[in-house]
Amino acid sequence: MQSPRGAKSPWEPPSPRRPRCSRASNSTTRSSPVAADRKEQPPAPEPLEVQVADNHCHLGYGTKGIELDAIRVALDQAAAVGVTRIVDVGFDLASSANAVAVAEQFDRVMAAVAIHPNDAARLEHDLDHAVDQIEALATSSVVRAIGETGLDYFRTGESGRPAQHHSFRRHIDIARRLDKTLVIHDRDSHDDILAVLDAAQTPDRIVMHCFSGDDYFAKKCLDRGAFLSFAGTVTFKNAQNLRDALLVAPLDRILVETDAPFLTPEPYRGRRNASYLIPHTIRFMAEVRNMDVNELCEAVDSNTSAAFGGGWFSNH
Repeated sequence: MQSPRGAKSPWEPPSPRRPRCSRASNSTTRSSPVAADRKEQPPAPEPLEVQVADNHCHLGYGTKGIELDAIRVALDQAAAVGVTRIVDVGFDLASSANAVAVAEQFDRVMAAVAIHPNDAARLEHDLDHAVDQIEALATSSVVRAIGETGLDYFRTGESGRPAQHHSFRRHIDIARRLDKTLVIHDRDSHDDILAVLDAAQTPDRIVMHCFSGDDYFAKKCLDRGAFLSFAGTVTFKNAQNLRDALLVAPLDRILVETDAPFLTPEPYRGRRNASYLIPHTIRFMAEVRNMDVNELCEAVDSNTSAAFGGGWFSNH
């Protein structure tokens, strides 16, 4: 069982808002985790022989405050199948503060903090103050990344784009100055994501969260030194573009994630996702690349360490 860090009592900031953080490939859509909760939890898959990390999930999503017992169960459930480390990703101030607090309690968790692009458009006049608070949270040693930030043109109209661009640029600057990994959310905004990155002084480490493009866009991201992180969407029948991207990605640039509680991989699409289901995704990825799953796990583990600054992520 996971041992808490230190003897700190759990802190309960305000309950986080809905993350609106997942995107789909083509017509793939995320299922509602509320509806998914009414279905039976998927069984645990066969454990991986080589451990990996879930580099993007939302631990405790949909709960009030921080439920340490439930998080401990989720961590133990993941570890039992070889998913030994998790990045808990914030999407607004409350969820970012929660991620930091959880990472302070559990050695197997590190945090990412940010204002999600859709929340950036909503905040508008309070945006700079909110991003200032994100920067303050990011000074913690348990924060490895700034994210998820980026652009989302699917849910935000033209009027919200200036705020998204401003927020994205500010998060890029924070990641660079604090030497944190930049975790990018990109939905229906491929060209502008690249344009903003090209115009900015970017940090050394960039992760394209839940990669949603094709092989052409993958090459553009790889040319800019990014890691490509694949979620359960890569297993969806209508996501050939993601599989094409996976095939062109060098082995040393591939990551795996859940984006839990969203984007559950086949054969359990539509149920609530969790880190313990990553073996389904990474085994599918190994099949697509026609390679041994242990070899892929070893590469992904090494890549995760490189993508998030080493140390805590390294198994070697």
